[in-house]
Amino acid sequence: SFKNAIHKDPFRVLSSWNDSTYHCEWQGVLCSRRHPGRVTSLDLRSQGLEGLLSSHNNSFHSEIPPQMGNLLRLRVLVLSNNSFGGPIPSNLSRCSNLETLNLIDNQLVGGIHSDLSSLTRLKGLGLAKNSLVGPIPRSIGNLSLLQKLSLRANVLSGEIPEELSKLKRLTFFALSSNKLIGEVPAGLLNISDIVSFDVGDNQLRGNFLNDVSIASPSLYRLHAYVNLFTGMIPSALTNFTGLGMLSLDQNNFHGPIPKNLGRLKGLYKITLSYNQLQDDLSFISSLVNCSNLNAIDMQGNLFHGSLPRSFSNLSNSIEWIFMSDNQIQGSIPLALRNLFNLSFWDLSNNFLTDCIPHSIGALSNLQKLGLGGNRLTGEIPSSIGHIPQSLGNCKQLIMLDLSDNNLIGSIPIEIMGLSSLSIILSLANNNLGGSLPLQVGSLKNLGILDLSYNRLTGLIPTSISECLVLERLYLEANSFHGQIPEALRPLQGLQELDLSNNNFSGPIPSFLARLLLLKYLNLSFNQLEGQVPEGGVFLNASSVSLYGNTELCGGVPDLKLPLCKSPSSKKSSSTKARVIYVVAGSLSCLALLLLCLSIFYRKKKQTTTNASTSLSFENQFLRISYEQLLRATNRFSKTNLIGKGRYGTVYKGILDGGAMVATKVLNLMQRGASRSFISECRTLGTIRHRNLVKILSVCSSVDFCGNDFKALIYEFMANESLEEWLHPGTIGRDDECSESRNLRLVQRLNIAIDIATAIEYLHKGCYPAIVHGDLKPSNVLMDSNMMARVGDFGLAKIISTVSSEAKGVQDQGSSTSTAVRGSIGYVPPDFKKKCMFVPINVLMKFSEYGMGHKVSTLGDAYSYGILLLEMFTGKRPTEEAFGHHLNLHNFVRMALPNQAMDIIDLRLWSEAGDRQQEMKIRDCIISVFEVGVACSMESPPDRMGMTEAIKKLHLIKVSFEAKERMIGM
Repeated sequence: SFKNAIHKDPFRVLSSWNDSTYHCEWQGVLCSRRHPGRVTSLDLRSQGLEGLLSSHNNSFHSEIPPQMGNLLRLRVLVLSNNSFGGPIPSNLSRCSNLETLNLIDNQLVGGIHSDLSSLTRLKGLGLAKNSLVGPIPRSIGNLSLLQKLSLRANVLSGEIPEELSKLKRLTFFALSSNKLIGEVPAGLLNISDIVSFDVGDNQLRGNFLNDVSIASPSLYRLHAYVNLFTGMIPSALTNFTGLGMLSLDQNNFHGPIPKNLGRLKGLYKITLSYNQLQDDLSFISSLVNCSNLNAIDMQGNLFHGSLPRSFSNLSNSIEWIFMSDNQIQGSIPLALRNLFNLSFWDLSNNFLTDCIPHSIGALSNLQKLGLGGNRLTGEIPSSIGHIPQSLGNCKQLIMLDLSDNNLIGSIPIEIMGLSSLSIILSLANNNLGGSLPLQVGSLKNLGILDLSYNRLTGLIPTSISECLVLERLYLEANSFHGQIPEALRPLQGLQELDLSNNNFSGPIPSFLARLLLLKYLNLSFNQLEGQVPEGGVFLNASSVSLYGNTELCGGVPDLKLPLCKSPSSKKSSSTKARVIYVVAGSLSCLALLLLCLSIFYRKKKQTTTNASTSLSFENQFLRISYEQLLRATNRFSKTNLIGKGRYGTVYKGILDGGAMVATKVLNLMQRGASRSFISECRTLGTIRHRNLVKILSVCSSVDFCGNDFKALIYEFMANESLEEWLHPGTIGRDDECSESRNLRLVQRLNIAIDIATAIEYLHKGCYPAIVHGDLKPSNVLMDSNMMARVGDFGLAKIISTVSSEAKGVQDQGSSTSTAVRGSIGYVPPDFKKKCMFVPINVLMKFSEYGMGHKVSTLGDAYSYGILLLEMFTGKRPTEEAFGHHLNLHNFVRMALPNQAMDIIDLRLWSEAGDRQQEMKIRDCIISVFEVGVACSMESPPDRMGMTEAIKKLHLIKVSFEAKERMIGM
């Protein structure tokens, strides 16, 4: 029976399905009134049921049984929010009485059958959130009674059929998140009863708004985001008098905003971000009439001029205002009291000047305030944290970011009294002076405190010991002095601590080694002295930076510090004298002997100059010959093939001793160059980091045909590459598990942090710095614990150096990788064309790979940003949809923030069980996308560096896990 086939029923919905209960009273079962006892509807959606559906003696593994087509009197079929796979049964078209067909949120594949048009009584057709492909059948336009059509979140292609305009009873129309092209049929928006119209996230063109002849007063929701629409926003749009939600973001609309937009008095949310709109903001005055206005998103356009006085008269219901990344000038309005419900206000990256007004303290519900990247001056107003006066101003503020401005003065005591701050307080990159207020101890709930790059002086106050929740503390690049205080000892949750570039002195306190969660410690460029502790974070040299402290000694060998002087008692002077006499006499005797031996060995030396230069390096590792590698890899057979890259081919191998390794056979077009190959490998062989793939050995030899053969032998990574996890089946091997591979969101966050940590170490932990030059998913390997390990680092330099030596080029001229081209999609764009008026010294500094100059660490930042976006969208940067002016960076940038969930990897949707879970994931995804976009900016100086990316990703993970714990309570 159906009930017996269900092996998981978490809500016990089938408990009523028993012989003692009339079947028409079973939960989810609805019977006909005309024919008592006849089942007409079965609704078990969102109940978490798992099992096999069976009909008679057959078993249908996760597919909708075709026998459904025999239910000729069935009127309602709802199978939404399950995991049904396979195609839509074609014989459902036999259910001629069907009025509702809801298969939303399953795993259905194949196309939409044109036979569905025979369901002439159909009023609701829901096929959204599946994997359906192909065109939308034109015959659907014959379903004259259809009121709701939902096909969103599939892979449908082709144009929107003109025939759909015949559906005159249509109220709900959703085709978003597909691959539809062409123009929107003119008649669709002229349907008089239409309430919701959504064609967002496709590749539609034209300007369908110009085709509206009859504006439906019932239209409430109009979504056309993330498309290729062009032209101006027509004033006729205001004829949709019932419009409440308007989303035209991430298109190519240009020109001004209609001045009469305020006619839409029921407007609740307006999203116009990331277009090419140009206006002087005067249209804001008309929005004063929109008394229900809750959100305005106009970021990423070309809006200019000053905020009008009428800005303060916007609806007191407004909670979200996003105006970042424009050209807004002038000052922040003084009168803000009417906006008392404002929760999120972002004016960052504009040209705002003058001071932050004290009236901003009237925004008592403010949770996020973004003013970074402007030209603000003056002091931070104390009213931001003025509590409890004025009804306890800003007591709900959970994060405050005023970084990257020109703020002066001291840190207001009132800000330090904001105990509501729980996520981050960032005042970094300003000109704040004075001391850190004692009231910092009031930030008892704060997770991240960033006061770096200011002019703060004095001692770290002892009250900081009360910030017990603090996980990241950044005080670098100030003028703090004194010893590192004992007040940091109680901060047992501290994960990252940066006190670099200050004037701290004295020893490194031993309690830092007992902070068990501490993963990153930077004490460089201070005046510290004495022995370095050897426990905790100090055991991993890649997690600690101590440069610029010349009086430090000891520590683990990888820190490469001098040994500390022995505390043992001194030898007597007479003992020293005797030792000196003995040594001097011995040396005199040896000198004569060595003089004789040198003559003998001078000729001997000449006969050994042609010996292999690889031994000095290989003696540190396993000594492996070409013959051994041939045996280990089964003669480099296809069955041992792991992957292919731009620099070589990788094979799995088992050495004679049983050790499993990965062997990368390099593609070298030149002969010779053994010396440079060994030299470069010697350098790479000394690099150790938990997120880098370790080089075990090298082989520099010739094959049986006399051709040069060079290979690197790496430790074997059991879980293959990130490429195989993001895009299963990439290599094409028959692997039953590959298609079922999936990375949970937290796993992706951990991997992203691992990769960034590895790249940061190459940039900052190695001297000279190493530029990877070819960062992409196939160069990120997963070990047995699913920790990410970056491989192929330094290979660009090896290939370049070896090639140059083989050609006789003597001057390499750079300590980092040169002549790197990278991989298509991950390589930074040619910045040269953007720099016609940039000084030549700046241009040379930020030359990109495509220009053939020396690359910089900022090139790796770009590649990392693209990789990060790929990890969470599931889209390769080389997909056919990207080209011309659209790339993965712009695709994600245009989706932020409102459509972020529409572009995520569909496999992540499985974690969004309910609305609360979905919002948790949404917040996380938006933040991750922002980091990826910031790292992959086209202009190198605008890119976020690895250190900042790591900080932000740690914050995102902490916030996500905190929300997860709250939901689980």
